[in-house]
Amino acid sequence: MNFITSNFGKYDGKSLEGYRKLSDFEALRKTFESGPLAVIEEIKESGLQGRGGAEYPTGRKIEQARIEKGNRKFVICNADEGEPGTFKDRELLKNDIYQLIEGMVIVAYCSNAKEGIIYCREEYDWMHEHICTAILKCKEAGFLGENILGTGFNFELSLFSGAGSYVCGEGFAMCESMEGKSGRPRSKPPYVKQEGYLNYPTLVINVETLSAIAAIMRHGTTQFTDLGTPDCPGTKVISVSGKVNRPGVYEIPFGTTVEEIIKLADGIRGGKRVGFVQIGGASGGILTPDMLNTPFTYRELKSKQVSVGSGAVVVADEGDSIIDFLENVGQFFIHESCGKCVPCREGNRQLEIIMGKFKDKTATLEDLKMYQDILDMMSEASLCGSGRTEPVPFKTGFKYFKSEFLNSIR
Repeated sequence: MNFITSNFGKYDGKSLEGYRKLSDFEALRKTFESGPLAVIEEIKESGLQGRGGAEYPTGRKIEQARIEKGNRKFVICNADEGEPGTFKDRELLKNDIYQLIEGMVIVAYCSNAKEGIIYCREEYDWMHEHICTAILKCKEAGFLGENILGTGFNFELSLFSGAGSYVCGEGFAMCESMEGKSGRPRSKPPYVKQEGYLNYPTLVINVETLSAIAAIMRHGTTQFTDLGTPDCPGTKVISVSGKVNRPGVYEIPFGTTVEEIIKLADGIRGGKRVGFVQIGGASGGILTPDMLNTPFTYRELKSKQVSVGSGAVVVADEGDSIIDFLENVGQFFIHESCGKCVPCREGNRQLEIIMGKFKDKTATLEDLKMYQDILDMMSEASLCGSGRTEPVPFKTGFKYFKSEFLNSIR
């Protein structure tokens, strides 16, 4: 299924000429012809939700950004893809950077922003030159800069390299990072859309969401809503990894079951059975083998305490231990916590101690109670979304694999 990724393999991802032969910025031209309000309504009608993990209705997000007033307004593309098992934005940047840029200009036009930044993770430094070259080519061809396509609309775009921090995927932490400060969240309100980068109104939006906007404006809302399910239209670009034969990036229509996703990746290595599946990134929930018929939609996954999140699907086989897996996830969170708030900073450290006891089979019932109390505290009291969602894999892992935890108690 190819909607967002329909250009993949059809042109050299670095060639503006190749992209123009495919579409010649048709989506952007339609946007200028229709006007910002009509485009916002079209995006609303599409049912597109944020593809970076927040799942917020995209049309409403752009509409809210348009209302904000400021001497300067920014659109920031969140390309800070830093979770284990998540690598779908990398493919969109590498294979179709011009669709992303087109999506950024569309969003900037609709939200009255004149400045844009692609915030790219430091680990993608091998792509930075490719992105900067694409920006320069678009400016020379009249798709960026002053008086774009003769419409009088001005929009400047640049690249910013992050320093390799997972928490900088959070809107305020990203803004702090670009201002030369430590990448740490701010307290809300005000929100990023009101006082973000340099304290000006800022719209932070994910790579896939921007690419989807350009694809919707090019192909039409109907073609998008014909895919997926009535309550969850469209497609999702996912990253499949773990114990599968063919890990990689796939675009699927919503409603595809988890079992079908595993088959798409050519099944489990070595002919083994599924042990468990983590959906949505490092902070995503865990599914058991008897939940593989769950449709990949926002509502159906939420009913299992799992979210679509970043679109990562990490598959474990029957020989993998949930406790070993969660210990590894916990180590990632310890390394990536910004340290600003106590619940996340200290909660993760205490979880590491307790997970070590479960692994060594020296845990007590008191450790189990402490494990649950820490997770509840982190969920309720952490400053940003990172700390509040980090407990999800630990909670669902215990819920569905309780016997493995109880067997580890001394």
